Amino acid sequence: MPSSEALVTFEVRDHAGWITLNEPGKGNPFNLDSVAALREAISAAEAADVGVVVLGAQGRSFSVGGDLAAFRSAADPSAYLAELTAALHEQVASLMEMDAIVVAAVQGTAAGAGVAFATSADLVLAAESARFTLAYTKVGLSPDGGTSLLSASIGMHRTLALALLNPVVSASDALAMGFVTQVHHDAELPGAVAGVVAQLVAGSRSAQVAAKRLIRTEAVGSPVDTLARESATMAQSAGTPDGIEGVGAFLEKRPAVFNQGA
Repeated sequence: MPSSEALVTFEVRDHAGWITLNEPGKGNPFNLDSVAALREAISAAEAADVGVVVLGAQGRSFSVGGDLAAFRSAADPSAYLAELTAALHEQVASLMEMDAIVVAAVQGTAAGAGVAFATSADLVLAAESARFTLAYTKVGLSPDGGTSLLSASIGMHRTLALALLNPVVSASDALAMGFVTQVHHDAELPGAVAGVVAQLVAGSRSAQVAAKRLIRTEAVGSPVDTLARESATMAQSAGTPDGIEGVGAFLEKRPAVFNQGA
C-alpha cells in the first residue's frame, strides 16, 4: 500500500496503475514538491508496464491548481513559474503520450492546472460534485498545463470562453461540452471508474494503444511544442504588474485591480 504521507501515491490494483494526488487538506495544489512526487508516480506507472493508469485525488477537491502561495513567496516569481510549468508539462506530456490508457476520476473542484491535468487523460469520469474553472486570466496569468490543447476537444471558441470569462462549469455542462466522458453520483464514481478499468483491462491492449495514438496524433500532434509555448507565456505573465496584482488579490481575498491601459 502507498504511504499516506506521500504528496502523490502510486499503487498497482486490479491490473491498473493508480496515481492519487494526496494533499487533501490544501486541495491538492501543484508546486515543485508535488510535481516531483507526480514525476515519481508516473515513472513507477511506466515501469509497472500497466495498460491502464487512473488519475485520482484524495479529499473534496481534485486539484485547486497551481500553488499561488508558493509562487508569491518565491524570490523570483517568473523563474519559479518557469521551473514549475516546465516540470508539470513534462508530466502532462508523459500522460498524453504513454501507451497506457489514462482515466481521470474527478470530484469537487478542478481549477487551473487541475483542469489541464484531468483533461490530459484519455477518458474523464466526473462526480456530480465536480466543478471546472480555468481562472488563469482572473489572477492575471496566462493558461498552462495543456489548457490550449482543450480546443481539440471542445473547439476554439469554447476554449476561449473558458479562458477569458472563467465560468465555473458543472460536471453535466462539461459532459455536454465534450471534455468529460461520463458523470456519476459521487458515491457511485469509484464503482464506475472500476467498471471502466475492468473493461479496458479485459480488452485488446495493442488495439487500444493503436487507437490512442491514431486519435491523439490526428487531434493535437505532439503536445510538447504547445506545452513549451504555454510555459514561456506563463513565466512572462507572472512577472507583469497584472500577474503580481492578480495573485496578490486572490491570496488576500479582494478584487483585483488590473492595468486598463489607454
